[in-house]
Amino acid sequence: MDPPDRPSRPRTGRPRTFDEDDALDRAMEVFWEKGYEGSSLPELTAAMGMNRPSLYAVFGNKEALFRRAVERYQSTRLDFCDAALEAATSREVVERLLRGSADVQTCPDSPHGCLGTSGALACGDEARPLRDELVALRSAREQRLRQRLERAVAEGDLPAHADAAQLASFVATIVQGMAVQAAGGATRDELYRTIDFVMAAWPGKQENR
Repeated sequence: MDPPDRPSRPRTGRPRTFDEDDALDRAMEVFWEKGYEGSSLPELTAAMGMNRPSLYAVFGNKEALFRRAVERYQSTRLDFCDAALEAATSREVVERLLRGSADVQTCPDSPHGCLGTSGALACGDEARPLRDELVALRSAREQRLRQRLERAVAEGDLPAHADAAQLASFVATIVQGMAVQAAGGATRDELYRTIDFVMAAWPGKQENR
C-alpha cells in the first residue's frame, strides 16, 4: 500500500526568479523618490517583490539596504563621471559632468532629482551617519574634479590665476542645485539652459596671459 502523500509546505523566502540587481534597483528608486526616512519597509518590500525576512536575509537591515542602493546608484547612474573627467579640456569635462547630471536627474524612467542629494536630505539623528556618508561621497567627487582642474591650470587649459578648488565647488553647487530643481519639476531643457549659462561664463585659454 502506497504511503499517503505528504502535504506540501508553503514556500517562503525568495522566489526562484529572484533577481538581486532588479530588487536593488527598485529599492534605489524608492529611496530616490522618498528619501531614507520617508521610505517605509512595507513600501520597500512591495517594490522589491519580497517579504521582510527575505529582505533582511539578502540585504541586511534598512540602513544596509540604503548603502547598497547608493552603491548601485553610483555604478549605474553616475558612471558617466569617469569618462567626463578624461575629456581633453576643462570645458568639455565640466559640460559633460553637468549635462550627464541633468540627464540622470530628469530621466523619464526614474524619479527626478539625485539620490545623493534627496536620499538623506532631511534625516534625524539616527540617520546622521548615512547623511555624513553621502556628504563624503559628494566631497570625494568634488575633490576629483578639483584635481582635474588643477591639471588644466598646469597645462595652460585654464588661466594661471584660476582657482581650481573654487571652480570645482562652483560646479558641485550647480549640480546639487539642478537636482533640487529637477525634483521640484524642472525639465531637462530648463536645466540645459542653466548649463548653457554656466558654460558661457567658463574661463578659457584666451584669458590666460
